[in-house]
Amino acid sequence: MSGRDSWLLFALGSAFFAALTAIFGKLGVAGINSNLATFIRTVVILLVIAGIVSFRNEWARPSELPWHGWLFLVLSAIATGLSWLCYYRALQLGPVSKVAPIDKLSVAIAIVLGLVLLGEKPSLPLLVGGGLIVAGAVVIALF
Repeated sequence: MSGRDSWLLFALGSAFFAALTAIFGKLGVAGINSNLATFIRTVVILLVIAGIVSFRNEWARPSELPWHGWLFLVLSAIATGLSWLCYYRALQLGPVSKVAPIDKLSVAIAIVLGLVLLGEKPSLPLLVGGGLIVAGAVVIALF
């Protein structure tokens, strides 16, 4: 795999770790308030990522980062936090085998937002694949 295509390896890693997130999260929220569980998860993530950034010596002065980067990272963090709060509550209330696929509707929503907000170009495989993701989530949720 070329360096140019290494995104695929990271995307597969993301999918694998997201699957583990669902399983471990379902086990972790048993008997714990879902908001507290999300907080604990967030603190652990903060420590792990701080360790990685420190180990790789990737720290930068906040003032050296562009303001629009800050703005969109803050908005992304807010969206992530709200997503996690909803996700952990859903895991607490429902089966992981239904919650995780519904959560993956985010893929189809991201495709639509990428087309509408970022001007990405639609293609037949993109539209068919997105449609199949939606269909799969609907089938899993309803049956």
